Amino acid sequence: MGSRVRELAGATPATRDRYVDLLRVASLGAVVLGHWLMAAVTPDGVGNLLAVVPALQPLTWLLQVMPVFFFVGGFSHALSYRSLLRKRPEGAGSSVYSAFLRARLQRLLRPTMVFVLVWGAAALLVQLLGGGGGLTGVTLRMVTQPLWFIGIYLAMVAFTPPLLRLHERYGWGAFAGLAGAAVAVDVLRFAAGVPYVEFLNFAFVWLAVHQLGFLRADGHLRLRRPALLAGGGLIAATALVAFGPYPLSMVGMPGEKVSNMAPPTLALLAHGLWLVGAVELLRVPAARLLERPRVWRTVVAANGVAMTAFLWHLTAMFGVYGALLALDVTLPEPASAAWWVQVPPRLALAAALTAALVAAFRTFERPAAPAEPGSPGVPGRRGALDSAGGSGVGRPTVTGAPGSGPLAALGATLCLLGVLGLSMVGFGGLLDGRTALLIAIPVSAPAAVAMTLGGWLLVERAGRGTR
Repeated sequence: MGSRVRELAGATPATRDRYVDLLRVASLGAVVLGHWLMAAVTPDGVGNLLAVVPALQPLTWLLQVMPVFFFVGGFSHALSYRSLLRKRPEGAGSSVYSAFLRARLQRLLRPTMVFVLVWGAAALLVQLLGGGGGLTGVTLRMVTQPLWFIGIYLAMVAFTPPLLRLHERYGWGAFAGLAGAAVAVDVLRFAAGVPYVEFLNFAFVWLAVHQLGFLRADGHLRLRRPALLAGGGLIAATALVAFGPYPLSMVGMPGEKVSNMAPPTLALLAHGLWLVGAVELLRVPAARLLERPRVWRTVVAANGVAMTAFLWHLTAMFGVYGALLALDVTLPEPASAAWWVQVPPRLALAAALTAALVAAFRTFERPAAPAEPGSPGVPGRRGALDSAGGSGVGRPTVTGAPGSGPLAALGATLCLLGVLGLSMVGFGGLLDGRTALLIAIPVSAPAAVAMTLGGWLLVERAGRGTR
């Protein structure tokens, strides 16, 4: 592993934007740490530390960094799609789209499908043996919740080509259109009371943040613009929370009538603007830091396993709590002095168990070797550097597979619906036919798994005919 990381780090092109890779790793790491810190587990169930201690909710303005990950995704997707377009032979048509989907989703869906199938088999076995109560039942319900992020990211990849064309034509106007649509949705929701309209902001808010990545890819976030984004976004978010119907927390709170996250609100979009502006203001000093070989090797190594760690971090957390209960270790009341004393060792144990799970499953995050062994970079290999776009290692050349675009789009849609459904229903009550509503349609865990697996196979089939 060490020699491979050194090889990849040494082969980094001079044109690569290393800061993007750092932001990807740091944003996922912040989400993992936030989940570990916020979980208030007792023998009776799982609560939220932010609900127990509301004074800590302002921390979500720092720890809710999913907007940064989606912003980085926009940057990466723009470079990746344009790279495929440049290599497109005459008449390739929709094969570019299917090749783009497969290339961008391979490192996302392969580890996700392994996670889903392993947990699905474990849940089935537990429930066949009559288990599924207590902390085990809570784990089966909650361990899939982070998959909502995978579903949103799938939508971003699928919509990249048309939204990139809008960006190339209108620039900031395309972003303004999506942001304006998010404003209109919240006006209809809160002022006019229109039912169900709020769910449109799952698209408008996150795609607006994604559009900022396109602007960065074309150099439109330079000079004073990051400062304007950071300042304007922070002022807007503060005003919306202070005078509007929006809660203080930028993550969902149990029992709240309004959540800034599910569905996303205008306040969350403003929060995303200030975060994007803030990280862009740090780009120059961070770039100097990333020129150090040891620092860059660390980022490369983390980038190669980031998605695997994200998928399995809740498994590790519940594993730690389960072990403590099995050993009759007292779980103190959340936010008590004894609880805070336990935090450092719990975090260390969760990190160690996550590392063990990463060691077991990291191979599924590595993409297959490129079709052309002579591609630029490390010959015949792709690795951690290919995850965040830029001048990656061994990018594919598009040939053949005419008409594969609709098949790839259908596959991406099925994957999106499947993982969103699974994030809502979980694996609890697998044998009892438990369902959750997905766009007003009841969906069960087996149906969600079938959609995810079928969609992934369609994306693979559509993209396999391209190189």
